[in-house]
Parts: sequence; structure tokens; C-alpha cells
Amino acid sequence: MGDDRASVVIVGGGVVGTSAAFHLAEAGVSDVLLLEQAELGSGSTVRAAGGFRAQFSDELNIAIALRSIAAFESFAERPGWDIGLHQDGYLFLLTDESDVELFQRTAELQRANGVPTEWLSPEQARERSPIVSVDDVLGATYCALDGHASPESVVQGYASGARARGAVIRTGVGVTGIRTAAGRVTGLITDDGVVETDTVVCTAGAWSREVAAMAGVDLPVTPVLRPVWYTEPVPDLPPGLPMTVDFSTGFYFHPEGPGLLFGMADPDQPPGFDQRMRDDWLERVGEVMERRAPAMLEMGVAGGWTGFYEVSPDHNALIGRAEEVDGFVYGTGFSGHGFLQSPAVGEILRDLVLGRAPFVDVSPLSASRFGRAETRRERAIV
Repeated sequence: MGDDRASVVIVGGGVVGTSAAFHLAEAGVSDVLLLEQAELGSGSTVRAAGGFRAQFSDELNIAIALRSIAAFESFAERPGWDIGLHQDGYLFLLTDESDVELFQRTAELQRANGVPTEWLSPEQARERSPIVSVDDVLGATYCALDGHASPESVVQGYASGARARGAVIRTGVGVTGIRTAAGRVTGLITDDGVVETDTVVCTAGAWSREVAAMAGVDLPVTPVLRPVWYTEPVPDLPPGLPMTVDFSTGFYFHPEGPGLLFGMADPDQPPGFDQRMRDDWLERVGEVMERRAPAMLEMGVAGGWTGFYEVSPDHNALIGRAEEVDGFVYGTGFSGHGFLQSPAVGEILRDLVLGRAPFVDVSPLSASRFGRAETRRERAIV
């Protein structure tokens, strides 16, 4: 690559980074450079389950999600890509009284903000997702706006749109340092040369803390391993099956090709980049499956993969401009919601770079909130 210059350098080629590149290039920034240490989407993005939803407990997350869902709905026209969009809804099954109270409150908040969330009885929930057992279910929420799409296709769509508008995307290039002078960014050191720039956008996902530290910025992002599996083809799969979530355990499933994709968090999984799973993880999932969706025990497991959640202390995103160093912008720490928030976050990062006011005030998501003890807890997480 050699020495180079760009007005904006994005570090991280996942769905958030490619969205930011697209939105910046679309806005007329002629020399956007995106650097990805491996291949596009090869970090957390292509290992995501691909779900998107507007059912959140935080009003700011609801606004970001609605903006993103609208972008997914029009993705075939802008930027112009088939992302395998399925809007069959999210169904949250609730078995604890405390969760029922939480979701009743959040459903009211969602409806007040334009989200058509429905409250369902256990019997109505089973009509939506016929393969579940609802013997211990107290209630459920469902939103028809929600659904799933292909994370890899969204990355490729944004990357293609960014390139078509003049952005340069370079893969296989790692960032080894960030240069600063007089309290502002002046460039990056890569394993393929130096890039002069006065603006760095960190969208490095689970690796964001290390990237930010190069500029003297603290982003409290922790990697946590999460597994995903998929079944063999399932004959006579109920049509329109929603993303179904057993909220108390985090067990979920949704249609994927001719079968089902499923997963569940392990609360005992230690944080870090160690990719070894507990030997009994799938067995623990099976125990929940036996209670919640026993028909799935008859479906063979065809394969699976692991990836990292990029977790923040309060399970809300970190979005903003660094207070420590001028010219360092970040969008990370999504705690499992990066894919679904990526279209709107790309817009927000564009506006932060260009000095515009984003469509929502994201100052509450600044990383500095932790130093001020102003955490913003997202409670509707799995």
C-alpha cells in the first residue's frame, strides 16, 4: 500500500464499518478508506444470527432500530442488493413474572414510539410458533416488523455501494498504530504502510478496545463467545415461523434455508478471545430445547459456528466522538445488536464525521458515560 492519505479511515470491515463507508461516500466524501485486517465481515458479522427487531426497552434503541428496519426494507433499491429479507416477526416467550412486568411496560413504550408490538396469550403464542411448548409460558410479545436477513449480504451490499461511490476498501491490512499530535489524530500505521488522516472511525467490533487504545482512547468493549447451530432440512416446517426467543434462558430459533438456525448464551462462558466452548454447551441447549421446543430434538444438527459478541458494561452501544483525542469517532459495543442497528449507525457515524446533527441524539451513548456513572441499561437482551 505504501504511504497514503485519506480524509476518513474506517477501521473494521464488518457490517457497521461498511455501512459507515457507504453513507460517507454517498454524502460526497471522495476519499473514504476502509481497512479490514482479514476479509469483509469475517469478524462477528457473518457469525451473527441475522435477526433484527424493534422490541427494546430503551427509547433510543427503538428509534435506531426503526430507522434500520426501514433501511433493510428498501435495501434492494438502496444501495441495491438482495439481503434475503424475511419479516416474520420476533416472538418473545415469557415465563417469569418479573419479565412479564418488564415486557408489558416496554410494549407500551414501543407502541408509543410507533412499534406495533402485540401482547399475546400463551395459546396465541403457540399459534405463531407451533413447535413450541407453552405449558409454563405466562405471556408473550410479537412484532411483525421484526425478522431476519443475511448479514453477509448486507456487508457485501454496503461495500459494493461504497465502492461505486468512490470509497476504497482494502482487506488483509491490519492497523498497528494510530498517530496523534497536539491532541488530535494525524494518521495510522498499518502493516502495509502509513496513512495520513485527521479522522479515524473505529468499527472494529470485539477488537475495538485494542484499536482505540492505540489512540489513547478507552472503549470498554469485551469479547464474549457465542455459538450458533443449524439443523438438517426439516420437512413440513410451519410457514411464517417467527424468530422465537425463550427470554429467561436466551434460547432462540428461526428458519434458515430448509431448516432452523438456533442458539443460546452460556452465562458461565468467560469473556475473552478464547474460542473454546464448554464441552456440554450443546447438551445444555438440548435440555432447554426439550422443555421449550421438544420437536427440535428430532431434527439433526447439521453444523454450526462460533463468533464474538462485543459487550459493553450496560449492554448498550458506544457511539460518539472521543473526548480524549479529536478526530477519533467510534461505533461499537453493540452487545449482540450490531447487525440490526448497522444501517442507522452508519448514518450516525457519517453525521458525526461531517459535523451534522444525527437523526437522534446519541450523546447518551458516549463512552464517557461510564466515567460519569451514567450507564444506560438495555434490559431486552438475550
